[in-house]
Amino acid sequence: MSTEAEKKSPLADGGALISLMMVLVIAMVLVIGAVGVVAVANGGGGGGGATSTTVSVTLTEFKITMEPATVPAGKVVLQIHNAGSAEHNVAAPSLGKRVANIAVGGNATLDLGNLSDPVELICEVAGHKESGMNATLGIGAAGSGATASTVAMTNEQMDAAMEAVAKLFPAKTQGTGNEELKPTIAADGAKEFALEAKIVDWEVEPGKIVKGWTYNGQIPGPILRANVGDKVRIKLTNNLPESTSIHLHGLRVPNSMDGVDPYTQPATKPGESFTYEFTALEPGVGMYHSHHDAQVQIPNGLAGAIIVGDWKATAMKAAGGRTGDSDGKAEQEVVMVLNDAGNIGLSLNGKSFPATSPYTMKVGESIVVHYYNEGLMTHPMHLHQPSGLVVAKDGHVLEQPYMMDTINVAPGERITVVYTAKDKGVWAWHCHILNHAETPQGMKYMVTAVIVS
Repeated sequence: MSTEAEKKSPLADGGALISLMMVLVIAMVLVIGAVGVVAVANGGGGGGGATSTTVSVTLTEFKITMEPATVPAGKVVLQIHNAGSAEHNVAAPSLGKRVANIAVGGNATLDLGNLSDPVELICEVAGHKESGMNATLGIGAAGSGATASTVAMTNEQMDAAMEAVAKLFPAKTQGTGNEELKPTIAADGAKEFALEAKIVDWEVEPGKIVKGWTYNGQIPGPILRANVGDKVRIKLTNNLPESTSIHLHGLRVPNSMDGVDPYTQPATKPGESFTYEFTALEPGVGMYHSHHDAQVQIPNGLAGAIIVGDWKATAMKAAGGRTGDSDGKAEQEVVMVLNDAGNIGLSLNGKSFPATSPYTMKVGESIVVHYYNEGLMTHPMHLHQPSGLVVAKDGHVLEQPYMMDTINVAPGERITVVYTAKDKGVWAWHCHILNHAETPQGMKYMVTAVIVS
């Protein structure tokens, strides 16, 4: 126990005083630090009065929106929010600065430092820059930037824009994809298909012309068909500016024909050719696409459908009359290739609304649809009427087909659906990620229609 003398000693009082002084010093340091932070944020702290600006950046498919879009020279910090339906990021390549991928709904901060010149901002996820995710942060007088409020449309302007784009459908554009390629028959009975990979001007929608990477000048590439037991040869001629190869996705082929250079074959260099040869051993709803620099070549257009077997008959047999078809036969078979990146961007069969192709049916008729996703994200495809019967996935008939009106198609998947028309009308058909189908200017991107009479 402490004696009374110890309790009253100067040393004890001095220790308490020292402790109190330390607390006061720490408090002063914290206050000074806080003042320093506020000073820096307001251009103080010995920075010669330089301005500091925070820019709110919103990411969506496929757009970078900034508020404000022009800032005064000085320190700039980006507060970034991903309001899209897929991961995005932001980079300023000229400054060597970037943030990692931001999850859906997530946020990030990017300090650009002191700026005196405009800076380009992009999303570095493969294909997203080419699809529209690039913007320039301007440097000018304070408050001179365009903001969301200054460019907002009135209700009347929005209505007029929506009506105008709707009246354009179906708009005519140059180029058609998915045209069936008839084979030549070789002396040994093999079905031979010739594919040329080349870049062409491709009109995605009226007036939007991009450099499309194509097979035979088409996006998607031509449909190839074979029967079980057929010997198939596909001769690829590469007239691209870089090497390429073809992977036969979803089909059973020898390993040497798998199209994965440099493992199963050498890369097919510009000006060279390579022939893929195999026997079709089983039914399939396959795709052929590049497997070389694929994150660029496929979204830019290098993909197509290869179908083995009679899938109109197979799908209707699997449906078993559940869709209410009038005669048990399908009148049409449709390949619908989904894309969301690259030069082509959000599209159905290489076209964006209002340039997409409508489909026509009569009440009681059926259409077999093969959804192909060659994009980078899942797309929930929705036909307003009727519900579809999912009968196969990735070329395999389901033991228990099921009805759905919104069908998720993941990257690389092929989903086969039977639709039977029930009611007359013009029925919208679109991806149900809302900004993949509509904008303030009206319907756009992954939208088409079924016209039932």
